Amino acid sequence: MSTVTSADGTSIAFESYGEGRPLILVDGATAHRAVNPANAELAKLLSDEFKTYVYDRRGRGQSGDTAPYAVDREIEDIAALIEDAGRPAVVFGWSSGSLLALDAAAAGLPIAGVVMFEPPVVVDDIRPPLPADYVQQLESFIAAGHRDQAAELFMTAAAGLPPEAVAGMKQSPFWAPVEEIAHTISYDGRIMSTTMSGTPLPTDRWSAVDVPVLVLHGDQTWPALSAGAQAMATHLKTPLQVVPGENHSAEPTILAPVLHDFATKLSI
Repeated sequence: MSTVTSADGTSIAFESYGEGRPLILVDGATAHRAVNPANAELAKLLSDEFKTYVYDRRGRGQSGDTAPYAVDREIEDIAALIEDAGRPAVVFGWSSGSLLALDAAAAGLPIAGVVMFEPPVVVDDIRPPLPADYVQQLESFIAAGHRDQAAELFMTAAAGLPPEAVAGMKQSPFWAPVEEIAHTISYDGRIMSTTMSGTPLPTDRWSAVDVPVLVLHGDQTWPALSAGAQAMATHLKTPLQVVPGENHSAEPTILAPVLHDFATKLSI
């Protein structure tokens, strides 16, 4: 494991695989290296041509955290990784991590291109939007010590799972790691604040993005997620690619050639 120091002094833990053009993988809500081995597998598949960074977002895994939280701090975390790489990077993001990747590009970081896998976007009535006070509810649960309730709210209100499914998840080994990083769920809530409101996407949030963007979704994913990916691609006027056989995750062996094809077409 290695670390970089973000602008506010927070230590960000990462592993890198291979040498070559930099590629940074950004997890979505609740995920980090210890619970998402797919990123390391993906990085190893690309190691012949890319130096791929697999990192723990702040507040998760072996990375530090510094209050107060702001999305800009996470953009600075990505900037620290790019500085370590020493040249512009391609940034790939899962779910809400893809919105963070796009925000980083909009902030003017040296990013050569962005790949977004199923960004959480709700622009119509295909599913209920996030509650207007979603972040406030999460933070209230954490302040009261109710990490389980924060995690449950995420699973029902954001992920859209029925309560009975969440009740079953709470009895599984999967649940303890989610509770452990439940305080970071509100971080992603802030990132998604304008994308899951059931209204059109903001016109100015990504207007400064001037690098190639590719939006992906699996052909077996939930209808709301494929619709969200389509809405994002239309909003950005950028290509949309359907990944056969995949849902809200993707097998590294399927995703690796997609990232390889996108990145090798860029001037880095």
